[in-house]
Amino acid sequence: MANVFAECDSESFFIREIEKNDGTVLTMYQCSKGHVGCVVWDAAIVLSKYLETEQFCKSENGDSTWSSKKVIELGAGTGVVGIFAATLGANAIVTDLEELQPLLQMNIKENQALIKQGTVTAKVLKWGENVADFLPPPHYILMADCIYYEQSVVPLVETLKALSGPETCIICCYEQRTVGANPKVESHFFELLLKDFECEEIPPEKQDPEFNSPDIRILHLRQKVD
Repeated sequence: MANVFAECDSESFFIREIEKNDGTVLTMYQCSKGHVGCVVWDAAIVLSKYLETEQFCKSENGDSTWSSKKVIELGAGTGVVGIFAATLGANAIVTDLEELQPLLQMNIKENQALIKQGTVTAKVLKWGENVADFLPPPHYILMADCIYYEQSVVPLVETLKALSGPETCIICCYEQRTVGANPKVESHFFELLLKDFECEEIPPEKQDPEFNSPDIRILHLRQKVD
C-alpha cells in the first residue's frame, strides 16, 4: 500500500477539530484519498471525549487518571485518540502501519503545543507480529473502530493478548454496523476475545453527554483471573 502522503496532494487534506472541555481544540489532518485510517471516525471522537469524563478527570482539582500512565493506541489512523490522551497527561504511543506514519507525525506536530505534561510518539505495529518493543504492558490500550476486516480479527486478538498485563485495561470503542460482513466479523472478534478477557459495557450516562450514540459502544476489557 502506498504512503498516505504519496496519495494525498495538498487539496486532498482536510481538517477536523475536536474541542476539549477546557476549551482548547485539537486540529486533526485527514486525507480524502487512500486508507480507512486517513479519516477521523465518529467512534474515535466518542472515545476521545470519554477519556475526559468525570470518572477519569476530576474537574475540581484538575487531577487526571491519565497523568503519567502508559497508553498504547492500536490502529491509530490519524492518532486522534492517543494524542487526546497525551493532552490529558498520558505517555501515549500511537501505532499503525508504516504507510500511516507520516499522517500520525503530521498530527502530533500540529497538536504538540497542547501537550503540557504527557508525551506522544508514533510507532509501527502490525497486528500479529512481535510486540517486545512495546513491553512492559501499558496501563491502557485504546482502540476505536478497529473491528472491520475478517482477516485482521485473529492478529488483532493475538496482539491484545500479547500486549496486555494483569493491570491493563483495554478501552474498545466501535460503531455497530449491520450491513455486509460486519456482524460476522464483530461476532468472531468477541468470540475469540472473550475466551481470555472480561468485558464491561459503559452505559450512556457515563459517556460524554454530547458525544455518544446508540450505535457506538464503549467496552472495558481486562484479562480473566484464573
